[in-house]
Formats: sequence, C-alpha cells, structure tokens
Amino acid sequence: MTSTPEPAATSDRELVLTRLVDAPPEKLFRAWTEPELLKQWFAPLPYTTPVAELDVRPGGSSFVVMKSPGGEEIPCPGVYLEIVPNARIVATDAYTRAWEPSEKPFMTMILTFEPEAGKTRYTARVRHWTVADREAHEKMGFHEGWGKCTDQLAALVATL
Repeated sequence: MTSTPEPAATSDRELVLTRLVDAPPEKLFRAWTEPELLKQWFAPLPYTTPVAELDVRPGGSSFVVMKSPGGEEIPCPGVYLEIVPNARIVATDAYTRAWEPSEKPFMTMILTFEPEAGKTRYTARVRHWTVADREAHEKMGFHEGWGKCTDQLAALVATL
C-alpha cells in the first residue's frame, strides 16, 4: 500500500482519505460487504468489531458495533444509499434501518475502488451534516483512525 497526498475536500464539511492498495477492487469491496471480513479490520486496533450486520443493497441497513479496549460499545447504524459492486459504496447514518431517521445524523460516506496499475485507488470521502460535525470528526482522529483501519484493510485483502 502506498500513501498519496490527500485529494482536496470539496467543502468545509468533508474529510477525505485516499490510498493506493496493492489488491484488486473486488477484494476491497468484499472486505467492506462481507460481515466476517469487515469484523477483522473495521475498528482501529486495539478496538474490535464484534457485530457486523450488513444488508448490502440500496435501502438496506448496516449495523456495526465497535468495542473499546475498556468494553465500551460504539454502535454504528446506517443505511446504504448506493451500491456499485467492486466500484462504489455510499452509506449514511441519517437513517438507522428501514428509512427510520436517526436521532442525530452525522455523516454520509462515499467509498470508491478504482483500478490503477494492477492495484486499487481507494478513497473514503466523508461528508458531514455541519462544519462542527466535520471538526469533531477530525478532532476524534479521522485521519489517524481511518488511516489505521485502511492499513488493517490492506493487510487483510493481501491474504484473500
């Protein structure tokens, strides 16, 4: 995997992470859409992902739980908006399941998997509802946390 300069965010409510991963798009897509694979890399270690329930289709729900080393559970419910196999996943936490509005929408995630010289240009673009949400996500460690997860994702897909 190769780090590259981050693409510019298109607004003051967006955070972006991109990497060139040494695997085809199909493997990255599988790691995002197969629950048993997602559990292996989704949370930055030493956090874990004990729960991953994925109905991968537009309108399908996603329920992932991250667990801190101290045992705190962090539920991450959402709904898929767009699925293009091996190319693109768009999901939001604005809805929890069956188009039920969430209590506090935070972000919409746009993942792209673009073939590039036998590898994949992996881009995670996260659009937040407010500038304050983007700032909070950045302070939470977006680049470090999502970067670490991307390293774990790349290590996993190298074994598939």
